[in-house]
Amino acid sequence: MKRFLKLMHEIGGIGMTGALAAHLILVITAPDTSLAEYAAVRQSILAVSKYLLLPSLLVVLLSGLLAMAVHYPFCQARWVWAKALTGIALLEGTLVAVQGTSRRVAELSAGALDGQADPALMAELLRTEWIGLWTILALSLLNVVLGVLRPRLGRNPAAA
Repeated sequence: MKRFLKLMHEIGGIGMTGALAAHLILVITAPDTSLAEYAAVRQSILAVSKYLLLPSLLVVLLSGLLAMAVHYPFCQARWVWAKALTGIALLEGTLVAVQGTSRRVAELSAGALDGQADPALMAELLRTEWIGLWTILALSLLNVVLGVLRPRLGRNPAAA
C-alpha cells in the first residue's frame, strides 16, 4: 500500500507540474491580436486547469495524507507535516488564484467578444493569475525539496 501511495503521489506531482507548465506557456504565448483567438486560448487554459491541474493536485494531497495514515513514522516526521501544510496551501492557492482567476478571465474574454470588456478588471485578474501561478510553482518546489531532502526542522524530542 505504501508503494502504491508513493507512486500515486509522484504521478500526481508530475501531472500537476505539467499542468502548471502548460498554463504558463499558454499565458505567455496567448495571442493579443485577435479577441477570438485569445478567448479560445483562455478556454484551453481553463480546460488544463479543470481536467489536469485540479485532479492531479487532489491525487497528490490524498495520496500524501493516506501515506501518513498508513505509515506511522510519517506522522512523527516534521518534514511530513510541513509538506502537508504546504499541500493545503497549494490546494487553496490553486482553487483561488489559479482556477478561480482562470475561470473569471475566460468569462471576461468571452464577454469581450460581445463588446463587454473591462480592461482594468482584466489587467488585475491577469496580474493575480501570474502571481498565483508563480506562487503555486514555488510551493510545489518547496514540497519536492521537503520530500527529497527530508530535513529535521528543529530538534528531535526523542534525541534529547
